[in-house]
Amino acid sequence: MTKNHSIERPSTEDGSDLWRVARDSRTLDLNSSYAYLLWCRDFADTSLVVKVDGAVVGFVIGFIRPTEPETVVVWQIAVDADQRGRGLAAKLLDRLAAVLVPRGVRNLETTISPDNAASIALFTAFARRQGAAIDRTELFGAGHFPDAHEAEDLYRIGPLEARVPATV
Repeated sequence: MTKNHSIERPSTEDGSDLWRVARDSRTLDLNSSYAYLLWCRDFADTSLVVKVDGAVVGFVIGFIRPTEPETVVVWQIAVDADQRGRGLAAKLLDRLAAVLVPRGVRNLETTISPDNAASIALFTAFARRQGAAIDRTELFGAGHFPDAHEAEDLYRIGPLEARVPATV
């Protein structure tokens, strides 16, 4: 397993690193660098970074759905290529659940394009670890997008339980 790693709330100082990790992933829709800075300021309570030897190597960013306060939406999750295969993305999701379940969150939603096998596997395994149901429905077809964006399926996982320590 990865040595010297920590999982913690992001700070605005981490925003540029989130942008870099997202850019280098080559799979995520890249938001503006400004958006990642704002995310680290305004949604730090529903987001986490993983650091190895003090450097950000991955993140999960999410928000509570305004019309459904028992649901966290995971907007993006990514880990640097040289850190993949070490379980860090799974640890980020598990810790996010551990932090948010005591605050009343019972469901996790995310969207995944149908050809993203790695993300489908990550969230399916998360649901299995949670002992939770996972429901998939089409949220946005390709025709919804004004560009060449692929369809996005909605994955809804719940009910969630805190299964790891929530310390961050």
